[in-house]
Amino acid sequence: MDDKRKIPRRRTLKEGKIVFADAMRVFDCTIRDMSETGARLLVGNSIGVPDTFQLFEKSTGMLYRATVMWRQNDAVGVKFDGPPTSIHDSANKRFARLKFG
Repeated sequence: MDDKRKIPRRRTLKEGKIVFADAMRVFDCTIRDMSETGARLLVGNSIGVPDTFQLFEKSTGMLYRATVMWRQNDAVGVKFDGPPTSIHDSANKRFARLKFG
């Protein structure tokens, strides 16, 4: 399979959270590969994953606005919609509980 990405992804194994509905709904996920522009996420079932959400990368405390580009039964590929922001930024107060969960 040819990789058509402009920026290659690097393999990783990080804990993540898919956050949506104004931070009221959260799904656990595993970040399997990542670049500046997107990621591949392993999920229990991709059916419940919304088309757009915030991806929380637990190890760094960063939030990425994400849009689903493809789906499989247990995985989704996302593109990032802009640069990440820190969970500690004042604009992200509603996400503060994620760092403890």
